[in-house]
Amino acid sequence: MPAPDIITPAQLARRIGLPDAPAILDVRVPEDRAADPRRLPASGFASHRDVAAWAERFRGRDVVVVCQRGLKLSQGTAAWLRHAGARAEALEGGFEAWAAAGLPLLRPDALPPADRSLWVTRARPKVDRIACPWLIRRFVDPEAVFLFVAPSEVTAVAERFSAIPFDVPGVHWSHRGEACTFDVMVEEFGLLTPALARLATVVRGADTARHDLAPEAAGLLAASLGLSRMFRDDLAQLDAGLALYDAFYRWARDAHDETHDWQDGPAR
Repeated sequence: MPAPDIITPAQLARRIGLPDAPAILDVRVPEDRAADPRRLPASGFASHRDVAAWAERFRGRDVVVVCQRGLKLSQGTAAWLRHAGARAEALEGGFEAWAAAGLPLLRPDALPPADRSLWVTRARPKVDRIACPWLIRRFVDPEAVFLFVAPSEVTAVAERFSAIPFDVPGVHWSHRGEACTFDVMVEEFGLLTPALARLATVVRGADTARHDLAPEAAGLLAASLGLSRMFRDDLAQLDAGLALYDAFYRWARDAHDETHDWQDGPAR
């Protein structure tokens, strides 16, 4: 049983990817980050040295602080955050315990710039262009910004606004062979957990008209097309789509082997 204000790697892993996941702050010193530049999903870097300057931003929020071994830096930073009004915990065993448990770590060479996560794709999204933003917001950068523009302008907007283009031909983040863009992101970010692999199969089936890949693919496509008819504003559709993918993720993680069969019984 961990001490109060301590969270175990297994407990934190269950919260990452959910809409109410805590903010995760990596306060490892530069030497430790240089030795292993990978980081926990959805985490951001912060310095314990100036915690007094930024702690107030997390007032009222759930926060998990990660240092190398879960000792002085994370526990001291978490204590300061609690002083500032946050609900802060330190990760038991720190980065080393998370890595030793074989839990997902984001690959640094695939990540967007730390100071700006801006993405651009085609307007009127259906499947991949909602699934990919959901993956990025939940597992890579909770503050990521997405621009939806005319298909002919994606490349030019990416160049002028220093945005990352995705799900268009000829760019890094796009379909590869039979894999859709969501598949590519799950693999390259280093997020290939059983739940996300299961969800990726459903997304691929819905996005590429391969409903034979998973029985849920047809349902995901139907829901996605319905959302596209409900919203004229792509960002409003994205907000609604995030909830849809939250539900599919919880199914893929916790309920994929559950069945439901209503049986007609005698009248009462």
